[in-house]
Amino acid sequence: VFIVKSVTHPHTIKYLQKNNRAFILVSTYASFIQYLKLDYFGYFNMGFSVAHMACYLSLHLNHKNIIFIGQDLAYAENGNSHPDDYQNSANYESQMYEHILTEAYGGKEKIKTHHVWLMFKRNLEQDVQKIQKYLDTKVYNCTEGGARIEGTIEKPFLWACENL
Repeated sequence: VFIVKSVTHPHTIKYLQKNNRAFILVSTYASFIQYLKLDYFGYFNMGFSVAHMACYLSLHLNHKNIIFIGQDLAYAENGNSHPDDYQNSANYESQMYEHILTEAYGGKEKIKTHHVWLMFKRNLEQDVQKIQKYLDTKVYNCTEGGARIEGTIEKPFLWACENL
């Protein structure tokens, strides 16, 4: 099942329907969404990124283990901001923002990030802190690189696949 924000590009829905994919449209509660009169779809707290949305959805579904993967939130060692096959180039954001040092996955070194990724990281950390305080849910960071997300349990993705 694909979970899609109601403000997605119309082709997203067209392609999902064309390929007979099951999907759910969800909206966050916001003035802009209200203005568009998308009440029919309901509202769902989504956060700032796909990772935030997936985390909140997992909580609503009462999952006891949440696994982050692909949450580098930092530049690669070669300075790239995106994968080699990224549509706008691998170094699309590499010179766009001031580089900021933050603690790396594993806690043994520093890694370069920028203020937008740092905002995503801090919001995830606040969410993880609340999840641990109020819920019986464990949050794992299985990205195996990038920035450390404080409060998560750092494990290799293979470990998560074999043990959870």
